This record gives sequence, structure tokens and C-alpha cells, in this order.
Amino acid sequence: MSNPTIAIVGSGPIGSAYARVLLEQVPNARVVMFEAGPQLTEVPGESVRNIPDAGEKARAREMSQGPQAGAYRESLGIPAGTVTEGMFTARQGTHLLDFGGAGSAHATSFPAAAAATNVGGQGAHWTCATPSPAFSEKIPFIADDEWDALIEDAKQLLHVHSAAFADSKIGEAVRSLLDEEFGAELPDGYGVGTLPVAGDPQADGSVRWAGADVVLGPLIDTDSPLSRQFELRALTLVRRVELDGHRVTGVTVEDLRTGETSFVAADIVVVAADAFRSPQLLWASGVRPKALGHYLTEHPVVISTVALDAEKMGQYATAEDLKAELARRAQNPADPVAAVNRIPFSEPEHPFSVQVMYTETTPFPMEPGTPYAENSWGYVNMGYGMRKHPRYEDAVTFDDNEPDYRGFPNMTIEYALTEREESEIARATERLRRAGKALGVFVAEPRLMPNGSSLHYQGTLRMGETDNGTSVADQWSRVWGYENLLVGGNALIPTATAMNPTLMSVAIAVRGARKIAEELGSTRG
Repeated sequence: MSNPTIAIVGSGPIGSAYARVLLEQVPNARVVMFEAGPQLTEVPGESVRNIPDAGEKARAREMSQGPQAGAYRESLGIPAGTVTEGMFTARQGTHLLDFGGAGSAHATSFPAAAAATNVGGQGAHWTCATPSPAFSEKIPFIADDEWDALIEDAKQLLHVHSAAFADSKIGEAVRSLLDEEFGAELPDGYGVGTLPVAGDPQADGSVRWAGADVVLGPLIDTDSPLSRQFELRALTLVRRVELDGHRVTGVTVEDLRTGETSFVAADIVVVAADAFRSPQLLWASGVRPKALGHYLTEHPVVISTVALDAEKMGQYATAEDLKAELARRAQNPADPVAAVNRIPFSEPEHPFSVQVMYTETTPFPMEPGTPYAENSWGYVNMGYGMRKHPRYEDAVTFDDNEPDYRGFPNMTIEYALTEREESEIARATERLRRAGKALGVFVAEPRLMPNGSSLHYQGTLRMGETDNGTSVADQWSRVWGYENLLVGGNALIPTATAMNPTLMSVAIAVRGARKIAEELGSTRG
């Protein structure tokens, strides 16, 4: 195929990885990327965390809040003055799927399910945490040596580094206290450490956080020849993937500015929206394998806030160290770089992924004069992420007879925690209490977040080794039974995981893109 056209649905890090790998490896290929939301930043797909002005940052986040933003808000039953994070948006920049208005999804058992609708997808709003999968989190039918190489390639695409917080004496003190408590219980290489993140450290101590822009790289650099082979169409909704039998012919799209629809021919289509809207598009297109939408998992999360104890911290850090930490954070008040530590997932004793983030203020108001309201050593926000073991019953399904707010078959999400998850949540909560006691005093008791709060939705397009009805895609991300149709994103992950999944999903995308490139005549090995 001499001049192939690849259509990519979704502009987040996964779709961007497909675009980058394919254009770098396939001569004369053309990629057209479709995104239903607006472009938030001058650089396509940039993280909004990099916007220095607080007002501009808030505006960018509101633009990505889909049906709950701007003029839509009141017509869909959302109170006009509501801005409470966690109530009508799971995270700033996202919008709930079950928002309560006309065309809302039905998700009473998964109430915090949310999405971002903008160029860069969730990559414009994510925390940039990029731990690697380990033990049973890894995909069993991908060999370890290949998997390790894919993870390294994904790290390069996302600009991952592991030492963003290593120079913080406050972070080091927190690590030391946690290591005292847990170190002897953890396997070598999986102890307390700093959190790997995606971004580029700057000379002033800040970080330019990575979004889909760093993955796209030369594709959005007008000086690069590859940019002439790449087209990004924002505010363009893909209505259907068009088929001739079991072969994709292209996509039908709607320009949301004009309402006009058109057909875009394509030799390959990659659907990489998110774990709910990707299967919804496949369903609407008549692509309906048995496992589509099923095996939904996420990460149950138990969170808390702890006031750091001066005597405990004083064993490993000085008042001057604290002063230096606060001065460093003050250099970038719009997005201060916190000292973030972690305890990674390991088996069998620690099937959790723990993040501990330093902050000088609590994420909620405290009454002046109450204990620890103005704690001189600050606080840490701690979260224990856990596994949800895949079950067919946990699923998003679609109703052809009920349109959602955009005219697609509406979603219903059914989801439940089993005794297995409840047991792991209890174990994690006990460990969180130990961690809090080791560091100081709880000012917010451990609590389990509502289902959907993690934003790490997986399994609804799960990949598999054989076409036995329990997976949607093969081990190369190709939808079973359909030529030249691929899927991408966290939804492909078939295992029970506890860590942030973006790095893993980009690695899967690199593998799928290289397989396409090989079939199209890659110029690289």
C-alpha cells in the first residue's frame, strides 16, 4: 500500500502514539486524527497544568467539560453555580457521564465515571504519574523481554523521568519514615521511592508537564516534514466507523461547528477515545463482539490527609530544609512541584499502589484554631490504589432505543465490588492507617472514594490471545474478525492492576502501531 491513510479517533496519548509511530515508520502515510472536543492550548494537546495564569487554566478546564460546560450546563440539569470538584466533575477538566440531565448515561453503581472532551484527552488533565506494571499486572502473552523494551519506548514518548522529586529533603524525610514502617516487608526493587512522572524539568525547578503534545512531537512541529503528513481535526465527532463486510472503509464524521457530516476514506481506523466512548462507537457502527463493554475494571482508591509530625520529620530534615522546600514550591505558584513518593505494587504481600504527595496546605478548608490547622511541617495526601478483578458482569452496555445527548445509543454501567475487592480494601485501609501513624496525625480519616473516582477505566476493549468471546481485540490490538480496525487505550488492559495505566497503554499502542507499520511496509526494523 503506497499511500495509506490512517484515521485515528481520539487525540489523547494513545491516539498520539499511534500517529507518531506510524508516520515515523511508514513512508508516504497520512494520518487524520479526529477529536470531538476543542483545542485548549496553543500547542495541541499540551497539559493545562502548564498554563501559568489561573483564570486561563480554569477556562481551559471548563472548555473540556463536555455537556456540562458553558451554555449546555443548565439545559442538562446542572445547577449553574456549581463548581464543587468531585460532585459534578470527578476532576477539573472532566465531566460526569451520569450528569442527571437529558441524554445522561445511567451509572448509579459507578457514579463518578467521567470523561474529558478536548484535544489531548485526559492527557491534558492527568497527574502525569507513570509507574510501570509489575508481577500479575503485566500482560501474560507478551514476553518479558519484549514488554520491557516496549515500556522503555513508551517512557521515551511520554518524557518519563524518575528523579523529579529526588532532591527534596522533605520528600526524603517522608520516604525514610515510610521505609522504617514498611521497608522490611517489601521485596527488593519495590520499596519506598519517588514517583516516576511524565514531564521535562526546567532550570527554575519547575516541570513542564507532558501531555499528548510531547507524544505527537514532530507531528505538530511545522518545521518537521512529518507535520505535512498529519492533520488534527478538533470539534469533529466520529459518528460511525464504516464497513464493507468485515473491512473498514473509513469514518463518517460531523463537524460540530457547522453540523455538516461527511465521509473520510481510510485504509486503517484506530479507535482510541476512552473506555466508554470507544465501545459505544463500535456498537453504533455495528461492531459488537460478545466482550464489548464487559470486564470493566478501575482502581478502588482509599484516600486520607495527614499532618506531618515535627518530631518525626525532624529526625531526617531540618527547619532550613523545610524553608528551602517551600521556597522551591513558591517559584511556580500556579502548579507547585510537590514531593511525591510512592510504594509500588508487588506480590504477594503488597498488591497496592501507594502515592504520598507533600503539600503545605490541606485540600479542604480547616477552621483556624483547630488542631493541626496551621501545621508548620505541612501535610501529605495519601492514596492507596487497589485492584478490581475482571468479571463479565461489570460492564457498560448500550441501548439502541434510547439516544444519549449526542444521539449515540445510551450507556448503562453496572458495577460491583466483590468480597475479594472488599478484603483488599480492608487490608489497604489498615496499611494506610499504619502509614499515617508513621508520619503524623490524620486530619482526614481514610475513606473509600466512590466507584469511578480513579478515572483509570480498563477492560471494556480487553485484548486476548485467542478469540474465545472473552476479549475484543487480539494481542496486536486488532478487533477480532475485522480487518484493518484497531482499538487503543486503557480499555485494552485485560489484567487486574493497581497502578496508573497510561504508560502501560502507550506501550500497548506502540506494539499495535508497529504491527500495522510492518504490514504497510515499514522502513524501520
